[in-house]
Amino acid sequence: MNGRARTTRRSGGLVGLLGPAFVAAIAYVDPGNVAANLSAGANYGYLLVWVLVLANAMAVVVQYLSAKLGLVTGQSLPEALGARLSRPARLLFWAQAELVAIATDLAEVVGGALALYILFDVPLLLGGVIVGIASLAILAMQRAGQLTFERVILALLAVITVGFVAGLVISPLDWGGIAAGMIPRFEGTATVLLAASMLGATVMPHAIYLHSSLARDRHGRQTDPARLAGLLRATRWDVGLALLLAGGVNIAMLLLAASSLPGVAGTDTIDGAAAAITAHLGPVIGALFGIGLLASGLASTSVGSYAGAEIMRGLLHVRIPLFTRRLVTLVPALVVLGVGFDPTRALVLSQVVLSFGIPFALIPLIGLTSRRSVMGRWANGPVLRTVAIAVAVAIVALNALLLVLTALGEA
Repeated sequence: MNGRARTTRRSGGLVGLLGPAFVAAIAYVDPGNVAANLSAGANYGYLLVWVLVLANAMAVVVQYLSAKLGLVTGQSLPEALGARLSRPARLLFWAQAELVAIATDLAEVVGGALALYILFDVPLLLGGVIVGIASLAILAMQRAGQLTFERVILALLAVITVGFVAGLVISPLDWGGIAAGMIPRFEGTATVLLAASMLGATVMPHAIYLHSSLARDRHGRQTDPARLAGLLRATRWDVGLALLLAGGVNIAMLLLAASSLPGVAGTDTIDGAAAAITAHLGPVIGALFGIGLLASGLASTSVGSYAGAEIMRGLLHVRIPLFTRRLVTLVPALVVLGVGFDPTRALVLSQVVLSFGIPFALIPLIGLTSRRSVMGRWANGPVLRTVAIAVAVAIVALNALLLVLTALGEA
């Protein structure tokens, strides 16, 4: 993103330093989250509330580490990896990261297309094309500077929040069920697959790569220790507030499905869930849900494309035109829509792919931010390092379990 010099301006207070984490947080409320959370709530009630709470807590740690890397080193995570890997290793690493970017865009474009179908009965393939074109317009706003881009994304985040939370206001909640849902447990292999999908939809690999770049481009690399300490404190607030909002929206979606949609036919698809929401909670709530889903698709596909460009630049040391970058990940999503594959199933499976991509971003991030040779005095302390390692182990363990279940044909 250009205009880095403008992003280093000093701000008069904490509020002026917030923003990068809210852009990254769009990844946590994308259409993949909608598919996974509605499926979890409609099919299993409050059983998997604990997955969202735990995943959001993990995300706070992960996104803070990513932002810290960018602020301290002046490098994004892809740039830091690109500077340390051999050319063959960089190419292989980029290949898996590109696969993750394709899975990300699949969820976001399909979700946006579903929203247009729900709201205006637009055919899915045409809806995907419209979402792709609209995301280009949003991405073009980067040329006006990061603050302009942030404000557009924040406006869409506000729409997403209203759209996905509105139905909860009139939904009868079972607080005992919610409390029971905070106890970690599964009920069969299908819930393990769904939990991995929810994790992949919450802790997003492209957000891990991107946040380091967002923080660096907003504030620049700081050499003044006092200034850097202040920015890191502000970043903790930025991450905490952004993910509190995103986590609340995710949990609200699951609670909405668990309280209003259990046993309702057709809720295994997003369009079916939207119809059920309209039927049970009224056309206004249904329309707000559709608008929130559309805003989610537009915002998340724009942020995802930006992340893909940063990954390519950092690992391959090349820049490509915005239109070309957009096509790289848009075409597979349009193919899925064109062949008639179940869009909600595609969304859920895309989140599983993302779950497998998390360790490739997370493990190097923990390693880099724990090295004094990289971070100096700002390297992770023993407590933060231990927590970060525990997060990585938990994610890898869940993915390994999912792989075993899939190989056995049970997932």
